Amino acid sequence: MEAIIETNALSRRFGKTLAVDGLDMRVERGEIFGLVGPDGAGKTTTIRMLAGIMEPTAGSARVLGYDIVSDAEAIKKRMGYMAQQFSLYGDLTVAENIDFYADIFALEGAEREATIERLLAFSQLSSFTERRAADLSGGMQKKLALACALLHKPAVLILDEPTTGVDPVSRREFWGILTELHLQEVTILLSTPYMDEAERCSRVGMMYRGKLIVCDTPERIKGMVSGVLIELRPAPSAVDYGQALRDVRTALSSSNSVQKVHIYGDLVRVFVEDAETGMDAVANVLASAGIAFTDLRETSPRMEDVFISLIREAGATDPDAEALLLANDSFSR
Repeated sequence: MEAIIETNALSRRFGKTLAVDGLDMRVERGEIFGLVGPDGAGKTTTIRMLAGIMEPTAGSARVLGYDIVSDAEAIKKRMGYMAQQFSLYGDLTVAENIDFYADIFALEGAEREATIERLLAFSQLSSFTERRAADLSGGMQKKLALACALLHKPAVLILDEPTTGVDPVSRREFWGILTELHLQEVTILLSTPYMDEAERCSRVGMMYRGKLIVCDTPERIKGMVSGVLIELRPAPSAVDYGQALRDVRTALSSSNSVQKVHIYGDLVRVFVEDAETGMDAVANVLASAGIAFTDLRETSPRMEDVFISLIREAGATDPDAEALLLANDSFSR
């Protein structure tokens, strides 16, 4: 397969902080490639370097065959870029913003009119052309920004956390648009803190502390963790449910029958070697500790389970890593 984006030991330092650390990554033609990870993992810095907004401290990268430093302007002509924060003109209407970017990309005549009409319909903004951009909802602002990024029919689309801060319905609609672009063989690189969005990608690169700790398809990544996953809930009668979750984790962490323990929303998720003996062991440990529980059952690993486990297996010693991951909206169902 042809590499549309390729990095070689790409690094970026801010003072003493190494935000991106020797990144080797390859994005192939026509795929949706997701960079996932918690805040501070290095996703946005990577995106900005690939978009030609920021130069690397070390290493190199090529987009569509062009070097991101020496050929940055050539890349921008062939790439659509959408920043994490809304960066269009709030005082202009939807139509005025699109017209402005059509001027930048030198679209003229019948092609201009047809392209604008198609993108307005595609982004479901045809009924809102006279509304000021500042008065749009967060989801509609994201769609407008995407429409402007698509005006010049880019071969590659680079999106920095495109659905952060929007409601679930808008997120679903936005992904519907990305799916249509994927079917048109547009290559898409996006960063996201949401592990559920990783499930929608062709391949996923998991970042932590500036490093790519794994890169593969979602299904293969979920198969990387050893053991069987079971889950349970503390008894609903618990006076302090948060403390009850922590008590369960503390009790199970000391058991030799348990490989890993994660808190996931109102659930405790536990990796064991075998489902039947593992559930018996978990039940016995909690009974001995005087902890009441319910809904003990076997389940399938989620991306966040795998991510947390891979961080630990990679030797990460950050005690706040799990809390940082679970603080993201996508990790709570």
